Amino acid sequence: MITLTDSAMAAVSRFMTNMDKPVAGLRIRVEGGGCSGLKYSLKLEETSEVGDQMVDFNGVTLLIDDASAPLLNGVTMDFVESMEGSGFTFTNPNATNSCSCGKSFAC
Repeated sequence: MITLTDSAMAAVSRFMTNMDKPVAGLRIRVEGGGCSGLKYSLKLEETSEVGDQMVDFNGVTLLIDDASAPLLNGVTMDFVESMEGSGFTFTNPNATNSCSCGKSFAC
C-alpha cells in the first residue's frame, strides 16, 4: 500500500484543518494524463465513496478507489518545501517511466 512521510501527513493534516467543511479524507487517484500517460490526482473529500479503501495514517485518512490501488502499491508520498516552491512528490517503484516534474508516470 501507499506510504506517507511525516512531512506529507503534516501537510495533509494542515490542509484538512483549514477547510470550512468536515473532511472524510484525502482522495488519491491515478488518472490518465500528464506527459508520461498517468498522473496523480489529490482532492479533499467530504464523504467517501462505496468501495473506497480507507487507509489511516495517524488521523489522516486516505481514500483510494479500486482502480488506483494497484498503481499506488509501494508508492511513497512526500511534501517538499524548497526555494522553487512546495508540493507533494511521489516515489513510485512500479513506474517504468516518469516525467521530470514528478507528477506523471507510466507503468
